[in-house]
Amino acid sequence: MSCVLLIDDDVELCELITQYLETEGFGIEAVYDGLCGVEQALSGQHTLVVLDVMLPGMPGFDVLRRIRAHSRIPVLMLTARGEAIDRILGLELGADDYLPKPFDPRELAARIRAILRRTPPAKGALPAATPMHLGDLALDTGARVVQCGRKDLPLTTVEFDLLAVLLQMSGQVVTREILVRDVLGREFSPFDRSIDMHVSNLRRKLGLHPDGTERIKGVRGVGYLYTVPRQPRSR
Repeated sequence: MSCVLLIDDDVELCELITQYLETEGFGIEAVYDGLCGVEQALSGQHTLVVLDVMLPGMPGFDVLRRIRAHSRIPVLMLTARGEAIDRILGLELGADDYLPKPFDPRELAARIRAILRRTPPAKGALPAATPMHLGDLALDTGARVVQCGRKDLPLTTVEFDLLAVLLQMSGQVVTREILVRDVLGREFSPFDRSIDMHVSNLRRKLGLHPDGTERIKGVRGVGYLYTVPRQPRSR
């Protein structure tokens, strides 16, 4: 059973979410403040964290920063009124997804399942490694390791899966619809800009090719492509 840690100071909402998710087969633990949330998130007893942005004492973003400093456990942020700045900041800090309040518990369950589907299996049950190399970039889907210029590149779960798809299709445009479906695990909506935020974060972490050209290019109205680096001219 997947055990979800719910960090939210709204006790009544936590009870409602707990009741619904338990009927969907999830184990739930709820805590109501940020400090306890960080401690429990790093305990190794949970498979996913549902984290509210608005928390007393320690804001949800600070909780996320502390979690990400030590763990890659998937985190789904709950944002008030769907504020764009909350979504952007949460994704930049390493959240895997976000859901604006108020929300339908069925959508929360669907988002959790989508995140868990793309989360790597527990240590000791890794799939066979599938290494991919392009220029100075090396990605291993089995070990979930990325090296850029022979240095390990820390990526979130979403960023890793996004890079794997783009790298596999290097030199070709991958539509936003495909990225949303295959990476985020949900139906595409033209008003959902979360995949663009993840691409922006990934671009920043990757930097440029050694020749100074862009690694990931956007094709307006279509999607994104991972560019093939130029080969040095032979003398």
